[in-house]
Amino acid sequence: MAKKTKDLKYYEAVGRRKEATAIARLYIPEKEGEAVVSGLKIKKGGIFINGKPIEEIYKAKEERVIYQKPLKLTDCEDRFAISIKVSGGGKRGRLFAITLAVSRALALVDQNYRSILKKEGLLTVDSRVKERRKVGTGGKARREKQSPKR
Repeated sequence: MAKKTKDLKYYEAVGRRKEATAIARLYIPEKEGEAVVSGLKIKKGGIFINGKPIEEIYKAKEERVIYQKPLKLTDCEDRFAISIKVSGGGKRGRLFAITLAVSRALALVDQNYRSILKKEGLLTVDSRVKERRKVGTGGKARREKQSPKR
């Protein structure tokens, strides 16, 4: 949640997808246009995941479109310096967790953004998770044991 003090330095939100969890912080850059986050200088419009630029982790054009969608819809591409901590899950699950976390943080910035993001479905949590394994199915969720021929 966002801090409720006068000298607000960032907006924070959590996003989850499958086993992945992302904590996004949208920093309001200082006069120089940079925010210093734990010794890391992030420029306006810069996005860092676990201390690395997002371009290093998500290189494909399709992935870039997905994580930039909430920023483009709200015209905040060069307004914040974004730092994200991600853990668990795979590459795709992490990507959607990041998108949800950034969308939720933007909804905290301005109430008008909430309606824009809601229409696009960016604030909706995808609740699908891996199905648990059942007893007697040979280690799979839905497999049944083979019946004898006679």
